Amino acid sequence: MSAATKEKTQRIIDENPVAVFSKSYCPYCRATKSLLSELGVKAYIIELDQVDDGDEIQAALKELTSQTTVPNVFIGREHIGGNSDVQAKKSELPGMLKEAGAL
Repeated sequence: MSAATKEKTQRIIDENPVAVFSKSYCPYCRATKSLLSELGVKAYIIELDQVDDGDEIQAALKELTSQTTVPNVFIGREHIGGNSDVQAKKSELPGMLKEAGAL
């Protein structure tokens, strides 16, 4: 994975109140995107299976977070985790999203 990809990945995380690294066919990703949408969040979503450097971005995320799966969710530059982590924080999400400037 190139330094440029690592920088691009970090830039996505830094510049967006909510960043979701996803794959279009993943049911867990769909559940996360659906929950955020219900909360009225305009998340930055990148479908790793639909971009040329998706595998490299996923490798960069693994290096940053030790998480190899999608969705890989960041709120306010903080790594939240995957779908089960997001769903477990359902009651905390509105406050976290407000604080991140996403609501």
